[in-house]
Amino acid sequence: MTDVVIRPLVAGEEELFDSMPDPLPQLRQISYADGIAGGGYRPEHTFIALRGDRVVGRAAWLLLPGAVGEPWLERFDLDLSPFTGAARPAEPAGSVDTVRLVDPAGSVGSAGPVDPAGPVDPAGPVDPARPVDPAGPVGTASEVGAALLRAAHDALGGPKVYHAALPAYWRRQPEVRAVAEATMAAARLAGLVERGERLRFSWAGGPLPAPSGRFSFRPAEDAAEINALVARIAEPVVLTGAETARAVAGVDLARDPMAWLTGTPLGNWRVALHGDEPAGLAGPTADACFPMIAYLGLLDESVLGELLADAVAALAGGGAYEVVADVDAHRVAVVAELERTGFRRIRSRVVFTPA
Repeated sequence: MTDVVIRPLVAGEEELFDSMPDPLPQLRQISYADGIAGGGYRPEHTFIALRGDRVVGRAAWLLLPGAVGEPWLERFDLDLSPFTGAARPAEPAGSVDTVRLVDPAGSVGSAGPVDPAGPVDPAGPVDPARPVDPAGPVGTASEVGAALLRAAHDALGGPKVYHAALPAYWRRQPEVRAVAEATMAAARLAGLVERGERLRFSWAGGPLPAPSGRFSFRPAEDAAEINALVARIAEPVVLTGAETARAVAGVDLARDPMAWLTGTPLGNWRVALHGDEPAGLAGPTADACFPMIAYLGLLDESVLGELLADAVAALAGGGAYEVVADVDAHRVAVVAELERTGFRRIRSRVVFTPA
């Protein structure tokens, strides 16, 4: 019999959190130790699942210092190997696993039996209608993950938003897809609902498409012009850092970008013109954590490619070697234009929210 123990991390256990091999090492992510040092990660917002002395699940919610919103689930990893037939250690016939929820100051949960012969599929069958008791059966990695999330939700005052970070083109890589599907199945079992996918792109040098001559570009005249154009643009096509803006400052980047981009000089905003008529607006900024196209909206869809190139050129002219841009995955035309402009996909984020 082996217990799976679920508990919060305690101060000084950063090495225990990091002792679990990273299942997606190709992702560029802030380390847990750096997050603790910067104040975004906190032990009381971090939970682990232990099987013996081995970490088989970990979850860390992030809340940046000074943020007005709630923490969001930034790191959530599961070790699939103990739940596959070949990797499970041999145990006596009829033995069972149990799950215990433990607080460092004492027990806060009860144990429940599980069948050790869980499915070989790491994620296992997912039935969102079947509740997973945090102290109940866990025969798959996804069920351990769901128990871990439910225990944390109880301690954190309810479910929080989860941004599932994944490598680019994760669906095309079977090993990566298995990892992703296990954690996302756990999120669904724990009561979270998938809301969409966001793609991150990066431009890291190279020639930009030549302008057609149909459009001209200039800096924004003042805040009034920027706000007037934002009000006319129903839905921007590129928003980079929108999740952080909302969580940290309570700002809707699509509707009030200047409230978030306070360090960006007004003259850095780029206005696209077709003759004398505005065709689009871009907010490239080098004053965030890295150069990015924070905002890009269109009044004439045909200006997209040239406005992207103009925004990148403005940042590169200021010394930027890399420019990032985030876009919703369903915007196929925008994705194609980013790639034509020389951007490459570097990351995906699948967004889950409380039901």
